[in-house]
Amino acid sequence: MRLVFMGSPDFSVPALHGLIEAGHEIVAVYTQPPRPAGRGKALRRQPVHEAADELGIPVRTPEKLRHNDEELAFFQSLKADAAIVAAYGLILPEAILKAPRLGCLNIHASLLPRWRGASPIQSAIRAGDAESGVCIMQMDKGLDTGAVLLSEATPITPEDTAGSLHDRLAGIGAQLVVRTLEEQPTAVPQDDSRSCYAPRLERKDGQIDWGRSAVEIERQVRAFIPWPGSYTLLEGQTYRIGAVSLPDEAETAALMASAPAPGTVLDDRLTIACGTGCLRIERIQKPGRAMMDREAFLRGTKLDRGMRLD
Repeated sequence: MRLVFMGSPDFSVPALHGLIEAGHEIVAVYTQPPRPAGRGKALRRQPVHEAADELGIPVRTPEKLRHNDEELAFFQSLKADAAIVAAYGLILPEAILKAPRLGCLNIHASLLPRWRGASPIQSAIRAGDAESGVCIMQMDKGLDTGAVLLSEATPITPEDTAGSLHDRLAGIGAQLVVRTLEEQPTAVPQDDSRSCYAPRLERKDGQIDWGRSAVEIERQVRAFIPWPGSYTLLEGQTYRIGAVSLPDEAETAALMASAPAPGTVLDDRLTIACGTGCLRIERIQKPGRAMMDREAFLRGTKLDRGMRLD
């Protein structure tokens, strides 16, 4: 088929390669413009931009598509059979959605209608979902509300982080969109009553609320790896948390017997009281230092029992 591909981050790259390998013609790639990144704030191109250049595909980087008549005219001139959209980052106006013969198909990293929105991978782990997956959705004017063409599930393991689940879903999405174009299945409308919203995350969302349960905090830490990360405050300084574990029931009962306040250091093994239960910090990063394991951290930093994390 004659396709337009619209995507920006790493998640999108396997799908672009998969479509090429399946023999489809990608007539243009749309991606976000280069953005300042790193300490020097040099402009950095999106991963999809880099991949398209390596493949010799023309790249378009409009700042917006709404009220952009010039870009709409160009998009329509491509006479694509379909546009494949994977984490592109811009809202597509109705005229764009209707331009390709088969419309615009979105590779969405959740089992719709579960987790519509910007952070479906993080939201699934944080909520304790047993599984996640990918849906190929026929895009409409709503936020991830279009009918679903194909879907595939994958279990969320107790070890999964957002990073590991992201990589697995990216591979599933690449295979699933190729299957969708081959099979052209009937689209099934979503049940809107079962939908959940996954909001866009910011760095401030990573601050740990020790008043929450240990189970919830453990899920947050995994859900926010690699971004936005989880952190806590100690004496006004920010400490990033890279991994935590949950003590067994007997140890938890003993440590929590005195009903300590949430955020209290309970022992010399970095075990912290939570609103319900406690958890043990396994990896932690001091300000200006690299992430380190608990033993290395405690060799250089003394945290007395009874100290409080905020």
